[in-house]
Amino acid sequence: MAEKDNFWEDNAPGKWYVDKNCNLCGVCMEVAPEFFQESEVGEYAVVSQQPVSEEDIEACIDAKDQCPADSIGEDR
Repeated sequence: MAEKDNFWEDNAPGKWYVDKNCNLCGVCMEVAPEFFQESEVGEYAVVSQQPVSEEDIEACIDAKDQCPADSIGEDR
């Protein structure tokens, strides 16, 4: 489970985030590239844009469900 008190500050502001357990495996960027990208330092992924529509949210849920590090949260 993602840790909402341990998230990367460079996530886009909002409910969705990637926490510091991310190992940049790339799964989220493959599943939902509109919403996840590699950080500027290149060591982890971040939420680049918050989902708005139901379709956007479903894509992010899919990425969250597939994250092997369980680093994606939606409760911030």
